[in-house]
Amino acid sequence: MLRLETKRMILRDYTAEDSQAILKLKSDPQTMFYLPGMRLSSLEQAQADLQKCLRDQKAVERQTVFFHIESKATAEGLGSIGYTIKQNTPLGKLADVGYFLLPLFWNQGYASEALNRVIQFAFLEDNVIRLSAGCIKENIGSEKVMQKCGMIKEAEHVHCVWHEGRLKNRVEYRLLKTEWLAQRQTDK
Repeated sequence: MLRLETKRMILRDYTAEDSQAILKLKSDPQTMFYLPGMRLSSLEQAQADLQKCLRDQKAVERQTVFFHIESKATAEGLGSIGYTIKQNTPLGKLADVGYFLLPLFWNQGYASEALNRVIQFAFLEDNVIRLSAGCIKENIGSEKVMQKCGMIKEAEHVHCVWHEGRLKNRVEYRLLKTEWLAQRQTDK
């Protein structure tokens, strides 16, 4: 079972007891505003989502590495963060990273703190060599998290996502392991 720590949080693999936490997170209209296709509306959907996650955690070659985020101080669930392996190359894994936090925990640095820890794990412990992320351009908070974590903007796709009855722009970011290692050297 994977378990990571930050100053304020524990990031851990999901357990069989986490269906209510998944439902709370993924049924929240603010949390899932930009990802309506992933929004859940019942405990049965949350249990199915959790079972898929638990099966993948047991796989020899995990395709998803998503963590339940909880507060060290209160053990309260804050959200979820992790990545999906898109390709496993001879040089290492290429992955897409994502994160969801309950609105109560927005704008307090939790997402950046958690993402920095996931990036460290991916590059140093899981043979990931490239992380990609993206969001609808108007999702300023999500884009700021990517920027704070040293991700580099690669593209802005104009009118490529249908959301709320209209086409919206999407931004794409990346971080290569080599870039991350160079940033760490510069920060020392």
